[in-house]
Order: sequence, then C-alpha cells, then structure tokens
Amino acid sequence: MTLVVARLARYPVKSCRGVEVGEARVEPWGLAGDRRWMVTEPDGTFVTARALPRLLLVHPEPDDRGVVLRAPGVAPLPVPTPDGGPLVDVVVWRDRVKAIHAGEAAAAWLTEVLGRPLQLVHLDDPRKRPVDPEFGAVGDTVSFADGFPLLLTADGSLGALNELITAGPDAGEGPVPMVRFRPNVVVAGSAPWAEDGWSALRIGAARFRVVKPCGRCVVTTIDPRTAGKGREPLATLARHRRIGGKAVFGVNLVPDTPGVAVRVGDEVEPLGRPGSG
Repeated sequence: MTLVVARLARYPVKSCRGVEVGEARVEPWGLAGDRRWMVTEPDGTFVTARALPRLLLVHPEPDDRGVVLRAPGVAPLPVPTPDGGPLVDVVVWRDRVKAIHAGEAAAAWLTEVLGRPLQLVHLDDPRKRPVDPEFGAVGDTVSFADGFPLLLTADGSLGALNELITAGPDAGEGPVPMVRFRPNVVVAGSAPWAEDGWSALRIGAARFRVVKPCGRCVVTTIDPRTAGKGREPLATLARHRRIGGKAVFGVNLVPDTPGVAVRVGDEVEPLGRPGSG
C-alpha cells in the first residue's frame, strides 16, 4: 500500500494553534516557520499549554511581515518579525538560549488575553539550540519545539487508538482528532503502529532520521476548540502504548536533506528498521 502525506502543519508560536499548509520547506531545525516564536514569563521562562491551556485558543497567522495574533473576543495584533534588537535569555526545558523580545505591544496583548504577565520572543538563529545528544547527531538543532525538529503521526495509528478509547472507561471522550497531537506531518496508508519500526524515511525528495517515539503529555487531553481538559487520549496511551516508561504517539524526525520542500500528497517511503543501519 502506498503511503502518502495527508496533512502538513506548522505552529508559528509554540503551544498556540497550528496552521495547515499545502507545502513547506524543510530546514535543519524543522519546517520553515515552525515554532520560531514563543510565549514566556517576564523572566524568560517558557510557557506552554500544559500550565496555561488557553494558549491553544491563540491563533497566530503568519504573513509577510511576521505573525498576526488572534484570539476570541479581542482585536487581532500584527507582530512584525524583530529586525535586530536586544537579545534576552529564555529557558526551554533544560536549554538556555538567546532570543529577541517581540515588543511591548505583543506582551500587553498576551497579558490581556491570558490574564497574567507574559511576553513574546522570536528565535532569530535556530542554530543556537541542539537536540538531545542522546538521540541526535553533532550539529542537529531545533527551534522552540520541545526536543526535535519534526513530529510525524499516522492516520492508521489514530484509528487504532480511537478504537481503544471508545472501548474503554472514558469512551465518551472519544474519538479524538489528530489535532490533539500537534503533528507536523500526518501519514495516510500505513498499518496501525507501523511507525514503531521505522528508522529512516523519504518524504517526496526529502530524507529524515526517525530518532525516537514521541512521549506525550497533558496537552493531548486539552480540547483546542475550548481549552477544556479531559483524560483522553493520555489515559488510553498510558495503558496500551508505553515505550521506555512513557505514553507515546508518533515519532520524532531529524532532517537529513534540508532545503527540500515537502507537500501534501507526497509519497512516504520507510527506508529502514531499528538496527538496520
């Protein structure tokens, strides 16, 4: 059966709503425009929907100048990409990197929408942040994504997961949509959990390493339409899909051919299995 790209998405601002696209250029640190902006505390500590679910109601729309921030009940705010400007220290998990403050207007808008003092920063140089050296190679970098440049999920696995959810104690919460998992690439045509056996992929003319399964967190339990919380799909993943002590769904990718574009409809070819070299 032929595997193809069913959907592509990028997330301009970390932990905010994503934008589906028909094609995207692959850069060493992820899809072009993916997670180059981030919301932080005034001291530079990153903020995500894990602690602030209403971030998922913020809809950043990229334009030629930067992004336009939108949210229910407030006027949209255009935010130009900073052209130079003072660098500030920001913290993403264990990483401390330099980023550019996006201005007081963006900080005031986020503070109003989300009800606490916040600011917006832009990662001017994504080469600053290496991936986890346990899984990546020397020189592999990532933008403001949690750990790796791209996340791939599969429609076949979502179908199998939703069958487990609807047969379980929280059946009323299923089925869950793929948007809960915030993937960059969604593959159609594969058997459920086939991605467990992939070690490398070709997507169109681009090649990727599959470096690890993606451990999932409470963000998957938040409805991005309302910011309301439930138990699924994390509860079912914890029962049925534990690898390395983590509930997993999808796989993390590192690009090996940056500069190539990927498109919806591109053929996806697994190139190896773990241990195959």
